[in-house]
Amino acid sequence: MTRHPTEHPQFYLTAPAACPYLEGKQERKVFTHLIGKHAPTLNDVLTHGGFRRSQNIAYRPACEDCRACVSVRVCVAEFKWTKSLKRQWKLGQDILGARLPTSPSSEQYDLFKSYLATRHENGGMTDMSVLDYAMMIEDTHVDTMVLEYRSKGPDSFITGIGQGPLLGVALTDQLCDGLSMVYSFYDPDFDGIGLGTYMILDHIVRAQKLGLPYVYLGYWVDGSPKMTYKVRFKPQEHLGPDGWAKVD
Repeated sequence: MTRHPTEHPQFYLTAPAACPYLEGKQERKVFTHLIGKHAPTLNDVLTHGGFRRSQNIAYRPACEDCRACVSVRVCVAEFKWTKSLKRQWKLGQDILGARLPTSPSSEQYDLFKSYLATRHENGGMTDMSVLDYAMMIEDTHVDTMVLEYRSKGPDSFITGIGQGPLLGVALTDQLCDGLSMVYSFYDPDFDGIGLGTYMILDHIVRAQKLGLPYVYLGYWVDGSPKMTYKVRFKPQEHLGPDGWAKVD
């Protein structure tokens, strides 16, 4: 009997490349494919082991002389609402996140390009075409959702969908024990609220309502200013050599 190859995933190692987070460092990644009927289960297992998803690839750092990348997940049930986070949440109460199928749109792509041009001008995603973006959204064999954030309209309490211009987008996987924020972007010119912070808070509230214990935020990179925002959401657990450990 021939079994589906995803029951026994094969792992590969990338060649060294310049690290996007720490100057002067080289990065390597170990990766495997997430395809077929076993992809959701494999995605759960690998995420618990510190992997991240990009389209149908699961990867994690495998750098020889650096351990700066640390997997982070927020402990939802014990989440601490600081004064600052409460203020951010209150400021965003006129914004509604609507769960949609994984279908890309030109409006999403325009916002994506605007976000990259402002926040990640020299990043590796700046040259992504419309087709590349569509693949990022659609190419998945796991339980994935798109959350679109817009201002509430007069009919939002009925439709559950905001109105007006698109303010933010989150591509999110639903795991057996949490929500994993695969990628998110937002209007860099929107005033009055930190949309990135609000979107994470929205995921924490969603996970609470779903009875899921964690929100996975990807990697916190010690020494990278780009990643300092992740430590605001406490308590959280970091993945180390002995497994997940709480950091308060």
